[in-house]
Amino acid sequence: MNNLLQIAYWFILIYATLTALGGVMGYMKAKSKVSLIMGLVSGAVLFAAWWICGQQPVLGMGLAASIALFLLIVFVRRYISTRALMPAGLMTILSVCTTVLFSVAWLSSSGYL
Repeated sequence: MNNLLQIAYWFILIYATLTALGGVMGYMKAKSKVSLIMGLVSGAVLFAAWWICGQQPVLGMGLAASIALFLLIVFVRRYISTRALMPAGLMTILSVCTTVLFSVAWLSSSGYL
């Protein structure tokens, strides 16, 4: 595993944890069941991507990049509609960073970079 892939590998776990905790916080603060379900499902899929990445880096990183892109789209739309820094703005910034990191690591591990 190259250095970029190792960094991205651990960031998947961090992003999964933050996403799941964000869903729980959204439920506790606003009683939003949608936030709870989406946060936990996204966190679980990202955790699965982290586990898969340890076995098959190309597949796991591709899955993580796909979920990060999906969450980026969700949070950009939410930020545009609410203009609220928390949580939509912060998650938009985090999702941009992780989408780029996971995509570059995926392309690198696939042999395209």
